[in-house]
Amino acid sequence: MNDAQQTARPHSRRLRRTAGLVVALATTGSLACGTAIAAPVDQPRSAAEAAGVRVPKDPMAAVAQMQPSWNLGNTLDAIPDETSWGNPLTTKATFDGLKAQGFRSVRIPITWYTHQSATAPYTIDPVWMKRVKQVVDLALEDGLYVEINVHHDSWQWIKYMSTNHDTIMARFNSTWQQIATTFKDEPRTLLMESINEPQFDNATDAQKTQYLRELNTSFHSIVRNSGGRNKDRLLVLPSEETNNAQHWLDDLSTTINSLHDRNLVATVHYYSWYPFSVNIANGTTYDATSQKDLTEGFRRVHDTLVAKGVPVYLGEYGLLTSPYSGVVERGEMLKYFEHVNYEARRNGMTSAVWDAANDFLNRSTMRWQVPEMEALIKSSWRTRSGTASTDNVFLPSTGPITARTITLNPNGHRFTGLWQGDVPLIPMRDYTLNGNQLTLTAQALTRLAGNRAPGLNATLQVRYSGGVPWKLFVRSNDKPALSGATGTLDGLTIPTRFNGDLMANVQSTYADGTAAGPASWTTYQSFDNYRTDYTANTTTVKADFLKSLKDGAPVTLTFRFWTGATVTYTVTKSGNTVTGTAS
Repeated sequence: MNDAQQTARPHSRRLRRTAGLVVALATTGSLACGTAIAAPVDQPRSAAEAAGVRVPKDPMAAVAQMQPSWNLGNTLDAIPDETSWGNPLTTKATFDGLKAQGFRSVRIPITWYTHQSATAPYTIDPVWMKRVKQVVDLALEDGLYVEINVHHDSWQWIKYMSTNHDTIMARFNSTWQQIATTFKDEPRTLLMESINEPQFDNATDAQKTQYLRELNTSFHSIVRNSGGRNKDRLLVLPSEETNNAQHWLDDLSTTINSLHDRNLVATVHYYSWYPFSVNIANGTTYDATSQKDLTEGFRRVHDTLVAKGVPVYLGEYGLLTSPYSGVVERGEMLKYFEHVNYEARRNGMTSAVWDAANDFLNRSTMRWQVPEMEALIKSSWRTRSGTASTDNVFLPSTGPITARTITLNPNGHRFTGLWQGDVPLIPMRDYTLNGNQLTLTAQALTRLAGNRAPGLNATLQVRYSGGVPWKLFVRSNDKPALSGATGTLDGLTIPTRFNGDLMANVQSTYADGTAAGPASWTTYQSFDNYRTDYTANTTTVKADFLKSLKDGAPVTLTFRFWTGATVTYTVTKSGNTVTGTAS
């Protein structure tokens, strides 16, 4: 992930193929990129190879063997040091745990400039180089494929090529000369990636294409001519910003073809349709637009690269917000993670989840933070999982309860039943099924709601013939209410009676109807500007939102909830003081 696209601080954001697909892709792999360079030569067995890893000569098969993959994010790429962004030091136990979880490869992002002279000859601190090699060797000796790169350097200094071209090229070349020399004798289970998420300031599209082609081709030449196993190592080249836009994929394809080297891998990243990824512009659900962005983007990657024999490494995937932060609703988030892994597998890409700081694996124990995410992602390496139109069934705390209908998304499976714990619900009495329309009866919902206390009353499982079950939460609710509050520009904490409801997003406007908040183009600011605490019964408006407001201009906040309820609230900034008033 390139945090420059958000802020200059650490930010949590961005398969196993079927046998038939592996065979089909391996068959075409030898045809990639025109004339191939020399095939891999026999080498003495390394510690990694002794651990059981033998790299196929066919690059398509080799990259397929890397599935599934994981990013050691916010660690060796952290600025300025390995633990600066909150992660512990990496040890052998890190990779032991990773391998035990079923991962076959690890991407190790590395930021070099904070450990490098800023003037020629741009020497990398030998202590840092030794530490990087130590971490890499630990992973290789555990039998994992490893990819290393030049990471946050991309937006710290490389992006200024338009104004300082020759100096940047000299520094980039020196950086890779030192890396290539250090790692030249490592086994071919080590891959090298030229640059993470390349981007260029004050440059036209044509210039961006030129600059990235220069970087990629120079990287290729330096590594290939550095000796040892680098002469046939798998080298990874990114598209502009590692984006899947067609013109950038075409540029990357042109570069790869021009190098006449069969041992090249393309890489892209994916963090979903932006409005959904950060819940902005009313992007609360994983809707048809979000799904289309994924399916069409991955199809472009497949048709431009994979179908022509170029292996593709989805070097990062995720969301631009932490998965269980509440910014993106739980069920909608799970639909995305199920879908992205399926589409990567379907389009022949090896996928590496971006794990910044305990978003997926607890870095201290290397166990999954949330068991349901573990089950979903591990299942997605092999098959799809069914979902539904929602994961919440809301009922009024008082008054009559009526039947509720949800739409099932079997994703190729068949519905096999509805369960509460280990007890199956009874068809016709508790629910009916008409096509993919699942209706819970009023009788069943009344029983499940119990005393109808606001909040979670019961948890159900929609079970399908394959994949993991889909959870349905039965919740009773009353209309939410917010109270007046006073705070500072550092934050405004509003007492909130959620009454069993869940907040979806917030619309913010000035009196003239224009957008209030950091994003001027939408009245629905990112939900990351707010923090809901359903235990403490508070809603916090964060500093970035408050500091963006006009002084003395009242702002109407319309808090929108998943039941459809809305609550309006007025916030006024006056100097360093912020006042909130309930409507």
